[in-house]
Amino acid sequence: MAVSRMDNVGIVVEDIDSAIKFFTELGLTLEGRMPIEGEWAGRVTGVRGQRVEIAMMCTPDGHSRLELSRFDAPAIVSDHRTAPVNSLGYLRVMFTVDDIDDTLARLSKLGATLVDEVVNYNDIYRLCYIRGPEGILIGLAQQFGKQSSREDPIERKR
Repeated sequence: MAVSRMDNVGIVVEDIDSAIKFFTELGLTLEGRMPIEGEWAGRVTGVRGQRVEIAMMCTPDGHSRLELSRFDAPAIVSDHRTAPVNSLGYLRVMFTVDDIDDTLARLSKLGATLVDEVVNYNDIYRLCYIRGPEGILIGLAQQFGKQSSREDPIERKR
């Protein structure tokens, strides 16, 4: 077997405290937070002389992790946070939620904005993309059969 599991997805942010708050509100738990630096770190990433603070967030089921990183050095070289979904590269992470309407309401208080609209995908999921902290693109999916009581029955038929 080549792969036994996926350990984490990494996202580089400017404000790690706000990102932790946002992903905690989404339902992830902060597992740990620490500085990373040293010659070994640069050999792994190819970024010599790096000084990074990381925060590891865990999903409620304990199977998936999100690594948030804030670089103190060297300076950030590019910014893909507001790239559209059809841009090349890693652009989003998707989470399954119990109640998409409640999740959107809670996250909007922390600055999240809906990219377009919540849609019905083949009566299997309600899906949407949001822009979270610093414009990070995040997908939300709610499986039908676990709908919010606030769901509009007309929207479900879309």
